[in-house]
Amino acid sequence: MSGTDILMSAGDRIPKNLQAIIFDFDGVFTDNRVIVNEDGKESVICNRSDGIGISAMKKKGIPLLVLSKEKNPVVKKRCDKLGIPCIQGIEDKWSCLSRWLKNLEFDPKNVIYVGNDINDIECLRSVGCGVAVADAYDEVKKSATIILTNCG
Repeated sequence: MSGTDILMSAGDRIPKNLQAIIFDFDGVFTDNRVIVNEDGKESVICNRSDGIGISAMKKKGIPLLVLSKEKNPVVKKRCDKLGIPCIQGIEDKWSCLSRWLKNLEFDPKNVIYVGNDINDIECLRSVGCGVAVADAYDEVKKSATIILTNCG
């Protein structure tokens, strides 16, 4: 997933007064796979190209957030490296996201949400522009405004 993929190819489907972009982690910043070693420690593979897109969005002053159900510390480590705040271990993503938006006085209609999984559907439907990565579940793609050409 490239951040510039979202902003450059979406045209009039992007909210005119864009206030924030929210991302799921697994399947968006990763290829949705996990590596487990013999001690049970999990690792994921991320694409360094994401950093270029994230940097471009940050330079534009767009607030970013990663919202993840995943509890593994790898989420925070990657987000720290990219300079993106994250909230993780979230079961009800929309409740969490709506509180976050309310605290910042952001209108959900002016927000992009990028996801790939079933637990992203409510967020995708509740913001101004729901974005699904190319290899998202079919139900997720049906709920998205934009389907990217790149996989997570």
